[in-house]
Amino acid sequence: MKELKQYGLGKNSHLEYVIRLIDTISVYKVRQPVLRKGRPIESCVFEGDELETTVHVGVFIAGELVAVSSFLKNKHDKVLSDCQYQLRGMAVLESFQNKGLGGIMLNYGEQLLKNKLTDVIWCNAREVALNFYKKQGYTIVGEPFDIKGIGSHYTMRKFLI
Repeated sequence: MKELKQYGLGKNSHLEYVIRLIDTISVYKVRQPVLRKGRPIESCVFEGDELETTVHVGVFIAGELVAVSSFLKNKHDKVLSDCQYQLRGMAVLESFQNKGLGGIMLNYGEQLLKNKLTDVIWCNAREVALNFYKKQGYTIVGEPFDIKGIGSHYTMRKFLI
């Protein structure tokens, strides 16, 4: 899937954005201030970021990287599927939140993964993000769990076929 250039973010907005695949190092520039604020940049490095099968997506506004997400080929024991990917590290810079960028990244990533014949995407969603994922068609799998130092999470999945 090539770079996608669009207009219109959020209500009453006419911002131009570009969404495309990005390199691993670029992902950390947005993950750190959003997901690991006050922690060292190394805390943003996730297992699997460098795998050949991992896909990193970025959204740019006026040439600035403002949102990122990563899709890692990874199996979860409660998600029964032969071909599944995990969404990890989705982050939108605070000044660009609530403008629809999360949904845009998910749609883009889902299309990429459909082209790879992926059956299902799953993620470990923070409790505060449950409604966002539900609106995107994700459902909860199993019970809530705690990630030390981060907080309460739920495993969620979305079938792509």
